[in-house]
Amino acid sequence: MRTIDYAAHLEREGGLLADAAAKAGEHAAVPTCPGWTTGELVRHTGTVHRWAARIVGERLPGPVPEDPMPEQPTGAALLPWFVDGHGDLVRTLRAAGRDTDCWAFLPAASPVDFWTRRQAHETAVHRVDAEAARGGDVSPLDPDFAADGIDELLAGFHARSRSKVRAEQPRTLRVRPSDTDAAWTVRIRADAPPSTERSADGPADCELAGPAQTLYLVLWNRLPLTAATVTGDTALAALWRETSAVI
Repeated sequence: MRTIDYAAHLEREGGLLADAAAKAGEHAAVPTCPGWTTGELVRHTGTVHRWAARIVGERLPGPVPEDPMPEQPTGAALLPWFVDGHGDLVRTLRAAGRDTDCWAFLPAASPVDFWTRRQAHETAVHRVDAEAARGGDVSPLDPDFAADGIDELLAGFHARSRSKVRAEQPRTLRVRPSDTDAAWTVRIRADAPPSTERSADGPADCELAGPAQTLYLVLWNRLPLTAATVTGDTALAALWRETSAVI
C-alpha cells in the first residue's frame, strides 16, 4: 500500500472518529476500552496525532517519549481541538518527503511511510472504539487496508522483544482472511517473540479465518474470538487473546 493511500485512510478515519464521538457525547463509556469515556479516547488519539506530527514535522531523532495527555480541552472545545490536530497531522505527512529523516519504531521503507501507516491504523482502531461508544453499525474498512493492519500487528509489533506472546511449547497460529490474498503463519515459542511469515505454507495448530475487517478487529481485541472462524487448538487462540495486547 502506498503512503498516499495511507494518508487517505488517515483522513477518512479521523473524520469518522470525530463524527462518532460527537454523536456519542463526551461522557459515553467506550465498551472496547473498558474504563474509558469518549472524551478520554478523543484526547488520547488527538495527543498521539500531535506527537506524530511533531516527530515528522521537526525531524526529531528518537526515541521520542509520547507527549503527556492534556487535562484540557473538554466540552465544546474538545472536537475542534481533535479536528485541528488531525488535520495538521495529515498535512504534515503529505508535505514530508520520503527523504525526511526522523525516528520510527518499526521497520519501513522510510520514516514517513512508517508514520503514515501507523497513524492510519491508530486512528482506524480508535474510530471503531468511538463507534462502539456511539452504538450502531461499525463503518466498513477496506479489506486491503484491514489486511495491512493485520500485517503491521503480526510482523511489526509482535516481532519486537516487548511482545508478551509466548508458549511453553512451540505453537503455530495461522491467520487467513477470506476476502484478500494475504495470509500469515505465526510461530510462537518460549524464549523469543513470535516470528511471522507472510504465507500459509505448512501445518498450523490453530487457524483464524474470516473477512479481513473481522480478523483485524479480533486481533486488535476489538471483537471477541467468536467473531472469527477458529479451527484447531482453540487454546492457542485464547493464548493470543490473553497475551497480545499492545501497550
